[in-house]
Amino acid sequence: MNTGLSRRGLFGAGAAAATILAGVSAASAAPVRQGTSRMTLRWWGNNGWEIRVPGSTGTKTVLIDPWLTRFKTGTYTPAGADPRTPLSVNKALIDGYVDRGELRADHILVTHGHYDHLTDVPYLAQRTGATVVGTETHLSLMAALGAPEDQLSIASGGEDLTFDGYSIRVLRSLHSATGERARVPFPGSRPLSRRDRPRVIEDLLEGGTLAYQVTGGGASVLDFGGSNYVESELAGLRPDVVCVPVGGAKVTQYVPRLLRTLGNPAHVAATHWDDFDLPLGQAKDPNGGLEVLRKAVAAASPASEFVVLEHLGEFTP
Repeated sequence: MNTGLSRRGLFGAGAAAATILAGVSAASAAPVRQGTSRMTLRWWGNNGWEIRVPGSTGTKTVLIDPWLTRFKTGTYTPAGADPRTPLSVNKALIDGYVDRGELRADHILVTHGHYDHLTDVPYLAQRTGATVVGTETHLSLMAALGAPEDQLSIASGGEDLTFDGYSIRVLRSLHSATGERARVPFPGSRPLSRRDRPRVIEDLLEGGTLAYQVTGGGASVLDFGGSNYVESELAGLRPDVVCVPVGGAKVTQYVPRLLRTLGNPAHVAATHWDDFDLPLGQAKDPNGGLEVLRKAVAAASPASEFVVLEHLGEFTP
């Protein structure tokens, strides 16, 4: 069985975009200007972000949608992703980063339940002791995958929470709408339960989509896990950095409306643009969505710096 869920279908990058940017990689991007805040962002590929800020007891770390395993799904083939692709977690890879002290977390924020956002989170929660934030469905899926249930914190959007050195604002959001019928891949929800352990990628339901604004170290960053948003949720927000996924072809004025609502942030960081069928360290843009996004940002907000990082690349806003 194959749904035909390809990268183009998921994120709306078309043939013209592919022609514009065939073979582009993050290495060809312009150097990123380093700011003066005490916040550091590091990109772990896909929509995986690490945000580090100073706290009273040392550095505090927030992860968003960390997915290091990046197993093959067929998403980038003409046939698209096979929904029966087995879920897997590369524990040795994760252990290496954690044991060397290169990866830690106080919070892990999940934007939605799809495999490229949630699969590694239960094991990362075990290894780091982080508090994990997500919807009821996200927490149900993670509990079934072995996440420590006393580390799971439910959110529905609207929460504004303060911790040592940072705050997290949870926003109601929307997943990318794809195809002629503008449908969400693997839709649905499920109540909290340890039963029915997810085994293949179609078992990981979207389960509602959240966006997050993290503030600390004199800066703020707003992240979206899908190429859509609820404009009314963003009123009055003025993040220094907004992480914008490629795509949004079905969303009316996707980029200009977003940046206008946010007051044209100083930094627009591209996210969810790389070929996640390839291992971490191979940041390739298979369908040209990166160049389409760059041009849209330049047209809508010329003063905003367009930030493109290599895997594990960092910048300070």
